[in-house]
Order: sequence, then structure tokens, then C-alpha cells
Amino acid sequence: MSISDCKIIDLPKIANPQGNLTFIEGENHIPFEIQRVYYLYDVPGGGERGGHAHKELQQLIIAMSGSFDIVLDDGKDKIRYHLNRSYNGLYVCPMIWRELDNFSSGSVCMVLASNRYDEIDYYRDYAEFMRARWGAE
Repeated sequence: MSISDCKIIDLPKIANPQGNLTFIEGENHIPFEIQRVYYLYDVPGGGERGGHAHKELQQLIIAMSGSFDIVLDDGKDKIRYHLNRSYNGLYVCPMIWRELDNFSSGSVCMVLASNRYDEIDYYRDYAEFMRARWGAE
């Protein structure tokens, strides 16, 4: 997997003068079955989160409110995404280092995950991630 396998997914948006509606019907809209949902909130404006990679976990990351940036790194290339629409999600495949930063005040980041929480699935040290990814020292 590389960062070219990660992409913005446009979710269905039903516009209505009374308020818009977006929905996700599992594998009809995202490339995995949802096993866990979590969200980040009350991150101080300009704050940072993330700083890890997953061995197997797939995620769809959505800015439910406000905005933030996600930097994806596959060990060779990096790309920055700015999320600020609740009908767009960033699909992040396994073995991609991710960092979330530039949170706006009051933002909410929701994550749909392919697996339940398992600490064994994490790379929290970038050098260890690089060794696993590319055999680099």
C-alpha cells in the first residue's frame, strides 16, 4: 500500500432547506466493514493528534464539524489533506503513517474503523514503522 491508495471519498449528500443529510451504508460507500466508530473533540485550536500507523486497520476519517489537516506518509511520499466537509471522508489504508494537525476550534473528527481497538496493530515509533515498511534503519 502507498499513499496513492488513500483517497477522498465523497459520501452521499441529500440537500434540503431544512438541513442536509449524509449517510454511510457500510461497504456500499466505503471499502471495509465498520467494526468501530470513535471521534476526537475538544482538541485545542491548532492542536495535533495521531502520529502513528496501523498494520492492518483501515479507516475513513471525517471532519464532522470544523476542520483539520491530515498528513499521510508511506515512507517515500507525503501528502496533506484538508478536511472541512462532513460529506467527504479520507480513506486511509494500512501501513500509512498519519498525523492530524491544524484543528480549528470546536472541530470534531469522526473515524470509522475496520477493526476493534488492538494495541498490537499500532506502530507508534516512526523508525520502527520505517523498518517494517522498507527495511530501513
